[in-house]
Amino acid sequence: MQIFDIADYATRFAGKSSAIKRPREITYFSYDDNHVLKHDESSLRYYYTPALNVDLSQGYGTFVKHDDSVDEHLDSLLDALVELEKKQERCSTDGVHFVTWRGMMTKIMTVPYLEDGFEMNAVFHEGTIFIEENNLYKQSSRGVQDERGARMSFWGYKFETLSTLSRPWGEATREEIEGRKNDIVNNKAQYCSVVQTGFGDSTLMIAGEVDAIWDCRPMNPANPINYVELKTSRQVTSTNQQINFEKKLQRFWAQSFLLGIPKIIIGYRDDYGILKNVEIKETQGIPTEIRKAHVAQGLGPPPWNGNVAINFTTAFLEWLKGVLAGKEGLWRIRYQQRGSRIEVYQVQESGNAGVLTDRFLAWRRELREKLRTAESSKAALEAEAGEASI
Repeated sequence: MQIFDIADYATRFAGKSSAIKRPREITYFSYDDNHVLKHDESSLRYYYTPALNVDLSQGYGTFVKHDDSVDEHLDSLLDALVELEKKQERCSTDGVHFVTWRGMMTKIMTVPYLEDGFEMNAVFHEGTIFIEENNLYKQSSRGVQDERGARMSFWGYKFETLSTLSRPWGEATREEIEGRKNDIVNNKAQYCSVVQTGFGDSTLMIAGEVDAIWDCRPMNPANPINYVELKTSRQVTSTNQQINFEKKLQRFWAQSFLLGIPKIIIGYRDDYGILKNVEIKETQGIPTEIRKAHVAQGLGPPPWNGNVAINFTTAFLEWLKGVLAGKEGLWRIRYQQRGSRIEVYQVQESGNAGVLTDRFLAWRRELREKLRTAESSKAALEAEAGEASI
């Protein structure tokens, strides 16, 4: 077992943040209303300001809910990479150290302040470490959700439905805009962005769901995309509630930071689930905003520090590369609730336990053979040209 100690994180990882590579989208994919994978942007939603004083419980009885107890591994992300590589005729992960979901990176990035534990599975393949959530741990650590909890979870999806359109607002009808409160809420449909980014010397490929886009895609694909993250939270009416909200903001910030989402739109609701207010926050400014608020109100140090989170992530990824590089089999990454260390250990000496799909592995063999054949043909042509010139 290898151990990454996180004790004294506040001082060990303080200071100026490590170098970060701006997330750049390399591909995307959708799930339709039946959660069928589509290699397009058909499920991309467009933000449009929601009406206020709407009951977020409306439509709870007709909620079409995705069963997230099924272990989907990295399947859709790997399928997206296969489709991308078929177009580009090259290996998309050459030079990439990690491939994973945004959810895994969010957990890692917030470890210094995380109260819950986690377990992840990791496999090293062709120079890249592929990381997924350990679904058995995820399901076993879940508590039984009561009616109130289920309804509160629904409120978040309802807010997304109230705040988005299926096409740009300029193309939408008045009926579509004003009728959103009556739309059936369905979280089986998703749009996911795949980005390449980096922490220090570690290059990552991360996929995550995107709630909506602010306007439209830029004409220049090299420019940032104005995606938005949609969240709900209780109205803040006391200092204790403010501190709790600031802790939630760390997760909001990390999720958006990892995919390069510039705006987080928060719908504030009361205890009865009535939408009362909407606030737009710039992702990049959230850590500074919290720090300034604590200084102005004399509240002491903020509950988290963005630079510490970035520096911790950079150090951990660099360490993890050294632990798993060239290793066979399935490895477990474990952080125990309110722990002081992250443990990495082998759980299977060979194979990948479903982390990598058969389709992905077969395609990679085919691609490598194509690239070898092309390289051999190129070398032969160059040799012939050299002989002809003599």
